[in-house]
Amino acid sequence: MFVHAIEVVSAFTRPIHSISRNYGSTVVQPGAATLFFVNSNGWALTCRHVAELILGADQLLAKRESFTNELRESLGQKKKNQILRELERKYVYSKHTIFELYNNFVNCVEGNLDAEIKLHNDLDIALIHFRNYTQLYCDSFPIFSANGSDLKQGKFLCRLGFPFAEFTNFAYESATDRIHWTNEGKKETPRFPIEGMVTRHLAASNGDIVGFEMSTPGLRGQSGGPVFDSEGKIWGMQASTAHLDLDFDVNQEVMRNGEKKKVSDSAFLHVGHCVHVNVLKSFMNQQGVHFEEG
Repeated sequence: MFVHAIEVVSAFTRPIHSISRNYGSTVVQPGAATLFFVNSNGWALTCRHVAELILGADQLLAKRESFTNELRESLGQKKKNQILRELERKYVYSKHTIFELYNNFVNCVEGNLDAEIKLHNDLDIALIHFRNYTQLYCDSFPIFSANGSDLKQGKFLCRLGFPFAEFTNFAYESATDRIHWTNEGKKETPRFPIEGMVTRHLAASNGDIVGFEMSTPGLRGQSGGPVFDSEGKIWGMQASTAHLDLDFDVNQEVMRNGEKKKVSDSAFLHVGHCVHVNVLKSFMNQQGVHFEEG
């Protein structure tokens, strides 16, 4: 049903790869998110929470540099462990704190990265404007539904994104105590579609429809990815996943490998929350971003 549509949408949908590590750890954690281009001028849509992580990467790096510089300058004044504990409290560092974060826009543009980010004031939407590139690696762009009121319960749609971070082109370097991208390893992450039915509309506090719910979850890494019909027309953007309590708590004895075993389980329905196409178009109009309707 979505074979052709996925080919159409893949032409303008791209992954955002990220690598991070926590304070005191040498383990590199890969992650991914999604964006999709909307025109030939380098404008792309993604989620606000994705864009905020991109914006926060430089702040994390500056904080890390300040921490390491202060640690280096303080050595010799007190015992190292005492200085370290004091600086950890000052900079609020713990094993649960992200210490480094780097992002990579995959197959987006050629040339130095110069990206302007515009965040929606209230909703989980952001626009990324790639500028001063030598080549845009996209020559096909989406068509947004002209009539958002046609998005009703029962409509069957599909999402596309990059939920499984399978790239391996990164490493931790002990000599510099840094993580970094490498030229070795796998550089790609497979795209992954998931379909679902529109179940309910989502309203803001003032009653305006700003999103819709789908019967299947959006997966981690699909945030910022397009939601589209069987023709490839855009009806929204994947933003988050909600967990609905089904009140089907089970405490039951079952047979496993010839032995009795007690099983306890609480069932939840995981549903996708998506930004409505009307909201996407309104935000692009506010920012003067051209897009196609149909």
